[in-house]
Amino acid sequence: MRAPAWLSRRRRPATARSVLAGEAAAEAARKTSQEAEEAEAEQAEGAAAEEPEFPVVGDDRAAAFFDLDNTVMQGAALFHFGRGLYKRHFFHKRELARFAWQQIYFRLAGSENPEHMADVRNSALSIVQGHRVSELMSIGEEIYDEYMAERVWPGTRALAQAHLDAGQKVWLVTAAPVETATIIARRLGLTGALGTVAESVGGVYTGKLVGEPLHGPAKAEAVRALAAAEGLQLARCAAYSDSANDIPMLSLVGHPYAINPDGRLRKHAREHGWRLRDYRTGRKAGRIGIPAAAGVGALAGGAAAAAALQRRRR
Repeated sequence: MRAPAWLSRRRRPATARSVLAGEAAAEAARKTSQEAEEAEAEQAEGAAAEEPEFPVVGDDRAAAFFDLDNTVMQGAALFHFGRGLYKRHFFHKRELARFAWQQIYFRLAGSENPEHMADVRNSALSIVQGHRVSELMSIGEEIYDEYMAERVWPGTRALAQAHLDAGQKVWLVTAAPVETATIIARRLGLTGALGTVAESVGGVYTGKLVGEPLHGPAKAEAVRALAAAEGLQLARCAAYSDSANDIPMLSLVGHPYAINPDGRLRKHAREHGWRLRDYRTGRKAGRIGIPAAAGVGALAGGAAAAAALQRRRR
């Protein structure tokens, strides 16, 4: 039984018009493909021009400056240090409750309030008064292992490592005591730390500060002074922070990063085109000019660090 004629395939000879239509379609497809390839090439060239490889390998006139609390480490280093001292009977439950409230406030507010930070500072100074610097340094090493090591943000740690791998120096810049900051910097393999200096006489803490806490504009002055001493060009340096209080420091350098930013810093970063990273959730933060090398390095390094931490917990 033969299929109906209307179902059978008809073979029609190509007319001049159909040949022209086919050739035109083929030419349009080829032209569109070429234009797409050219556009992709131009976009790649533009991206390369706008975002050169960063950090620049071998640039010894550049360095990186990292805030500590909620930038490198989740929470406040001073609170974790206080927990360790309480465990060692340096103070009583009332003082521990105060430290706990200060930590809760810090995490909920997501920013540093000057009066709040002053209260934290005064609490810490009263606790260490009369103790030897060497004693607190030794205890600080133990406290780092107990409370701080697993609170380091893997993503930020990877960013710091990218600078180290490029041959650049990496400094912590924090209002935390310089002794605590130095321990953390050393344990992370960083160059060193700028921190608040507590007065000591004969190796014993007096309960007073030398100057004021390294906070806000004081951080910017410390970075400026260190850059001059080290022969650095700030336009080639990078700085990282979570807090709008560090805008003076971030504004000094050519490569400012907002890491886990509070609301004010996030707004400022977006208005000024600063790079933005948020490691507090599994979501990627909105990318604002993140250089490819740093972005990929942070993700890869963060994954490796997270896996290492998971193995350690097991």
